[in-house]
Amino acid sequence: MTSTSEKTVPGAADTAGDGPKAGRGRPVRHRDHTVPPWLFVVPALVVYGIVVLYPSLAGVVYAFTDWSGIGGFSFTGTENFRTLLDDGRALESVGNTLLLTIAVVVVQNGIGLLLALGVHTNIKSRAVLRLIFFAPAVVSPVMIAILWKYVYNPENGAGLNSLLGAVGLGGLRQDWLGDPSLALWSVAAMVVWQYAGYSMVVFLAGLQGVPVELHEAARIDGAGSLQRFRYVTWPLLAPALTINLMLSTIGGLKLFDQVYAATNGGPGTSSETLSTVLYKEAFVYGKFGYSTAVALVLALFVAAVSLVQLRYLRAREVTA
Repeated sequence: MTSTSEKTVPGAADTAGDGPKAGRGRPVRHRDHTVPPWLFVVPALVVYGIVVLYPSLAGVVYAFTDWSGIGGFSFTGTENFRTLLDDGRALESVGNTLLLTIAVVVVQNGIGLLLALGVHTNIKSRAVLRLIFFAPAVVSPVMIAILWKYVYNPENGAGLNSLLGAVGLGGLRQDWLGDPSLALWSVAAMVVWQYAGYSMVVFLAGLQGVPVELHEAARIDGAGSLQRFRYVTWPLLAPALTINLMLSTIGGLKLFDQVYAATNGGPGTSSETLSTVLYKEAFVYGKFGYSTAVALVLALFVAAVSLVQLRYLRAREVTA
């Protein structure tokens, strides 16, 4: 649907011959193409409502029921949430999720920043290095988990333990995914390996937006490399830092694929996260009502953390 606007054009001829006089300010209609065709948006809104809004709202309703995934259900009020507070496995998964998120956010963005600084130089192989570092980010997380399970396998003659033995560090060999004290950190390492290149690309975009003139002026004033990074580059990287921290935090809080494919939450519950808990409650134990309650808590938790983080980071951008 398009709207039209009327303009009076002096001297416009009455070509149809039915006006009182030609050239006496006859209204001429012009199409205004700046108004969006809202009719074309309706199909997308319908699909969005069916695919996103309806399941989300239905999930909120099911969180207050005893639905088993098949047949009818009855409302139980806040019973599912009280069960969640008494569920030791779920509470442990909250701690695991937070630890995993903190490790991923800090290490991934730290490595991503170092990689961005490295490939932002004039080395000849910078384009190839950028491609190599970013390539894991486009691979399926399940495939990455399977690959790292092979690397972590203590019986693998070409795995991490064999490499440590070959360089004289045989004392560091471990059962990386079988040790409850190491499983969670081993998963964090594979996540960092996969997405550090993604953080690098975002930081690299921020570095390319830093004016060269500022660095030249700082160099003339006697500032060294570290001083130029601290007082020139780092403040101007605030928008890129905001994007990276938000994406890595949200991704860490809802991490599922790598954990499920690599450890299935084990050994025991040492690497269980909220995402794996809600999956098992729904598709292993058939407690869909309880699992949607866990999912609702996870969604609210991610939203709250993201909003607080975004507010702080936006404030930092203003003062940087």
